[in-house]
Amino acid sequence: MTSLEARTQNEDSGPGGYAAARLLLLHEKERSGPPRRAALARLTDDWLAALFAAATPPRGTALVAVGGYGRAELSPRSDLDLLLLHDGTADKAAVAALADRIWYPVWDLGMALDHSVRTPAEARTTAGEDLKVQLGLLDARHVAGDAGLVAALRTTVLADWRNQAPQRLPELDELCRERAERMGELQFLLEPDLKEARGGLRDAQVLRAVAASWLADAPREGLDAARRRLLDARDALHLATGRATDRLALQEQDAVARELGLLDADTLLREVYEAARVISYATDVTWREVNRVLKARSARPRLRSLLGGRNGGAKAAGRALGGRTGGARVGGVKPPVERTPLAEGVVEMDGEVVLALAAKPERDPVLPLRAAAAAAQSGLPISLHAVRRLAAAAKPLPVPWPAEAREELVTLLGAGEATVPVWEALEAEGLVTRLLPDWERVRCRPQRNPVHTWTVDRHLVETAVRASSLTRRVGRPDLLLVAALLHDIGKGWPGDHSVAGETIARDLATRIGFDRTDVGVIATAVRHHLLLVETATRRDLDDPATVQSVAAAVGTLGTLELLHALTEADALATGPAAWSSWRASLVADLVKRVAGVLAGEPLPDPEAAAPSAEQERLAIEALRTGEPVLALRTRTEQPPAPDADTPEPVGVELLIALPDQPGVLPAVAGVLALHRLTVRAADLRAVDLPTGIGAGSGAVLVLDWRVAAEYGSLPEAARLRADLVRALDGSLDIPARLAEREAAYPRRRGLTAPPPRVTVAAADSRLATVIEVRAQDAPGLLHRIGRALEGAEVRVRSAHVSTLGANAVDTLYVTRPDGSLLPDEEAVDLARALESALR
Repeated sequence: MTSLEARTQNEDSGPGGYAAARLLLLHEKERSGPPRRAALARLTDDWLAALFAAATPPRGTALVAVGGYGRAELSPRSDLDLLLLHDGTADKAAVAALADRIWYPVWDLGMALDHSVRTPAEARTTAGEDLKVQLGLLDARHVAGDAGLVAALRTTVLADWRNQAPQRLPELDELCRERAERMGELQFLLEPDLKEARGGLRDAQVLRAVAASWLADAPREGLDAARRRLLDARDALHLATGRATDRLALQEQDAVARELGLLDADTLLREVYEAARVISYATDVTWREVNRVLKARSARPRLRSLLGGRNGGAKAAGRALGGRTGGARVGGVKPPVERTPLAEGVVEMDGEVVLALAAKPERDPVLPLRAAAAAAQSGLPISLHAVRRLAAAAKPLPVPWPAEAREELVTLLGAGEATVPVWEALEAEGLVTRLLPDWERVRCRPQRNPVHTWTVDRHLVETAVRASSLTRRVGRPDLLLVAALLHDIGKGWPGDHSVAGETIARDLATRIGFDRTDVGVIATAVRHHLLLVETATRRDLDDPATVQSVAAAVGTLGTLELLHALTEADALATGPAAWSSWRASLVADLVKRVAGVLAGEPLPDPEAAAPSAEQERLAIEALRTGEPVLALRTRTEQPPAPDADTPEPVGVELLIALPDQPGVLPAVAGVLALHRLTVRAADLRAVDLPTGIGAGSGAVLVLDWRVAAEYGSLPEAARLRADLVRALDGSLDIPARLAEREAAYPRRRGLTAPPPRVTVAAADSRLATVIEVRAQDAPGLLHRIGRALEGAEVRVRSAHVSTLGANAVDTLYVTRPDGSLLPDEEAVDLARALESALR
């Protein structure tokens, strides 16, 4: 007994004494983790036992801790799960009074309390009706009163659980699946729920319950350590926030990391993810074993029926089964154990991939990859025993790998969705880092950008999965799949991850056994895996310098083809916000232009391009009336995607023509923002028309906008035109209206956006100076940029808007009023002025 606990026993048993002792315990820095949780449970036991004794309890009553308190795993702000058990002989009023004498002091301290008063029979009945109650009772622990009554309840509840397991475990499995669907996977969430998310503390409790059923057991290696790590994180979360919460919110992560003595929030998340991965993998293996056992049990009555009774027909059944034996005997005959060959040294048995009886992993270094590829191609899980045997006994692959090993890796990566569980099984036993040592840097590494769905390592695997469906579009599917697996391998190293990744990918591709030419292609793909999408969404594709720079970086048509597929796979694996029909159409347009350059075709001169018939019609109408003219039309990709039956809409084109005048860009951008239209790109050009058409001069400004409705339907062109007229004549105060909108936008507590950054991009354009704006996305951002540029007296040739999550990257092609490029010093001054205005 510690001095603190001894002191507590001598103090008043009321809430004040317990609260003071509890506070002292929670602030003992030298005692944390399991010792502190156990000490807190003992302290609480002593206090509740004293309350129980002071209430003069009737005979045949007991106080029972259940759930997490029953496991003596009390976090600083955990609620108390208590059952007041009585044998039914005591007066009901006396039992109710006893309950009040215990519950009210707990409530007086402001502690959450989950309480019930039941007889053993009532407890069994409730457990039979409510699975959560039954799981809580499996951890029942005596606190005070009649210990025999508690022991009898525990024995009965455990016997009921084991007897009912074949019926209740499928129900529990379904509950776990529903919870996972609702709460997500802990190992990938930026703000995970440590308890309820898949791979969290709730799943660890479920694994204990499955083990208690004696039907199946979870893999034990690392499981207790993983559960302790999550409990420690929850303790620190409670202490850092002072609240009973299980959600590790972004704004709390630095404080929780400090409480745990960790370097930073990323280190915290990585430890949490690693723990969750252990629990998730154990969960998968355990439920697979449960389902296998239940399936085998359900097959036995059918087999007995086929045998014609317990003993009769055994010989006939044996002949019918071809004389195969193995497994448990049923009716005097062993049911057959089918072992279907899948590859050399690899067979299927009982719905799992296992090693053949003659397999020699210590002599066959390719066997781990061969088994994994066979499992993925068959859509089957690889057995826990097989993976552990391979991890323990497999001979290391020579470097460079033999051709067979390289082919098996490509086969594994090309299996699609079935690759993921097989890869996770290899990772769980350390086989992936043994094959690819640089994988350790990206394993369980969080990605702070909310656009990303996965950790870095899982994103790489998901990209390979996506790439597997695009292999028919490239001449070298093997290079595509390996490049997909390695494209972000540089994350976790200092500097640009694409630059670091190129070096790592070159080393790994050489290790895997590719020749020098193929290594160069993979390295180029990794170095430039963001080139197409960033160029297509942030640069003017009509500028010859844009297309020529991409052609120079890519080098060959084959590499371009591979990069195109990798770009799509990477974006699809990132998350829904990273890919769209609009992005796909821009990338396809860029690829088509670059392919022309690589094939030796000349690029058209954008200055010589005449306006389209629609643009010229609108320009004439604007010059004739002296007012803005608008046209809205839906754009489709041309030609349609190879796997599409019809062209897919990629956005709405808004054409605006109006006599050239100051303030056009901010006015139009502001009106679009007021109508909740998201701007994707804008092209501005002056069209000279003959004089005498209308009242104005011959200069007309034509703006070609690509827009999309933020939500709902598009506004009518007439309403847009009316507001634009008001914005241009000053009767519509756009800044005030947008300020009201921005003030109404919800902001997340504790999150401060980084300041905007404006730079002069090295685009080598002959047409304009390129300014790149990186800022927090907000209503009217382009309007504010337009106002700042208007004040700087520069002309905007085109604007290209790219938004990922809360981050906007707007690229502006600007010139002097006479159309010439800005000198370097003037361009830098403009960037600084724009950055200052946006702050």
